[in-house]
Amino acid sequence: MRNDRSFIELRARERAHALLDDGSYRELLDPFDGIMSPWLGAQGIVPQSDDGMVVAKGTINGQPAVVIAIEGTFQGGSMGEVSGAKMAAALELAAEDNRNGIPTQAVLCLETGGVRLQEANLGLAAIADIHAAIVDLRRYTPVVGIIAGTVGCFGGMSIAAALCSYLIVTREARLRSQRPAGYRAGSRH
Repeated sequence: MRNDRSFIELRARERAHALLDDGSYRELLDPFDGIMSPWLGAQGIVPQSDDGMVVAKGTINGQPAVVIAIEGTFQGGSMGEVSGAKMAAALELAAEDNRNGIPTQAVLCLETGGVRLQEANLGLAAIADIHAAIVDLRRYTPVVGIIAGTVGCFGGMSIAAALCSYLIVTREARLRSQRPAGYRAGSRH
């Protein structure tokens, strides 16, 4: 799937499609699987059926790859229990593939405000699992992080970005451990 829009303007699923070779995209736990946060509805927040995390396997330049893309338009790209578990598990599966002789690379599209406050401790635990999985996968293959859009990469996920072997950023990108004062998720400040 090729798109005429700038990579910065693409949503998570479109970014995953754009990064993978044509015809190789296979989404794991897609929206029809209905894997969503059990915590948001009780707090009056409409959950999203993929919890704002897109995980797709395919190939990049003919080599096995997994692309993990955070949807910055859902809850400011915040990381909760489910979205964090999806990312950590995908990284762990890529490491397992590498241990089994299938050289699988990983690309992370990081558009995140950090931990989802409504799931505080669960989100923090998930981010710790992501950090451990990145470090493990780096023993086998470089891990590439991309910060492209206007959401940026904040909080514990800024550490995940720092753990990547390579980090690609655009002029629109922002990376810091905490959000600037007055910054709102999804704003263009």
